[in-house]
Amino acid sequence: MDPHPTPEPTTAPAHRTRSAEPGDTNVPAPSPGGPSAPDPARGAPEPTWGASVAAPAPSAPPRSRARRLLAPVGALAGVVAAFAYVGAVDPNEPGHYPVCPLFRLTGLYCPGCGGLRSAHAFAHGDLPTALGANALAVVGYGVFAVVAVLWLVRAYRGVPTRLAVPPVWWWGIGAVLALFTLVRNLPLGSALVP
Repeated sequence: MDPHPTPEPTTAPAHRTRSAEPGDTNVPAPSPGGPSAPDPARGAPEPTWGASVAAPAPSAPPRSRARRLLAPVGALAGVVAAFAYVGAVDPNEPGHYPVCPLFRLTGLYCPGCGGLRSAHAFAHGDLPTALGANALAVVGYGVFAVVAVLWLVRAYRGVPTRLAVPPVWWWGIGAVLALFTLVRNLPLGSALVP
């Protein structure tokens, strides 16, 4: 007798079987993804095209127009309230708002420096002063206005709104901010200094 017997190689069966009844052991299993024959033990036959059919998920009831408009109107109201506050409390007077930490520590202007003065001038309808304080902020006001109008119109019509900005746009926005910051801190960009 061999002290270290080697196991006999096993072979996999040609096809899997399942048992429909305790005594029935040779019922072929349906091939995955392929058509199958009707099985009286299971009830109705499976579809012959090979894919399982899921019952359609119940759709959510449509929201009322007032509920659809709640988010865009709320966001717009928040922005209008912020502009109203900055329009009422002058950032040109010291002590009302904190100083930019980057400017305080380094003397360099960040892309947001002058943004409050720009918003104050914009709220009072003084576009040249707003552009002089922070031109990039004024461009941002315009972009926000376009997005807000589109959001309101789509919500009013019941069209879902999803703002998906591709990564290349985020990189582009970052490059514009970096370039704006660099130019406004150079002598040639003195017109961009608040």
